[in-house]
Amino acid sequence: MVAPLSRLTLVLGKILGGTTLAFGQALLFLLLAPVAGIHLPIASAPFLLANLLVIAFGLTGLGFLLAWMLDSTQGFHAIMNLLLIPMWLLSGALFPAEGAAPWIRMIMSLNPLTYGLASLQHHLLVNGHPLAAGGASDATGFFVSLGFALVMFGASVWVVEKR
Repeated sequence: MVAPLSRLTLVLGKILGGTTLAFGQALLFLLLAPVAGIHLPIASAPFLLANLLVIAFGLTGLGFLLAWMLDSTQGFHAIMNLLLIPMWLLSGALFPAEGAAPWIRMIMSLNPLTYGLASLQHHLLVNGHPLAAGGASDATGFFVSLGFALVMFGASVWVVEKR
């Protein structure tokens, strides 16, 4: 906190560091997708990589925001599990929104991870067909993810400036 740099630079550096780790892990899973029968068209690679970066930045920003506000590591991990596991479960990764109860569909529509996942699924192919049967379009999903990432970054900068 006494370094001769702005708070914005501090936040950006921490979030970009976490984003790099998250992106690297996601890239490993993306490279293993063909083993599971999921094909990655070369033409979709730039979009997939950009989408993964935006999702990683947004979720890292959420983690930074919460970590900055909490004093204990144990509290941070508890809160992150309380948020990230339901976000993952209600993103459409495990079950599609079409088969869910209306109230769960409503919660899924508020989850920013739902849109990022739908955007990724439009570019992943199984037996020549997109993994996503419905949901948000790839552009909508990308821009919702980008909006979430920017909101998380802005909120993180605001919390660091405030404290």
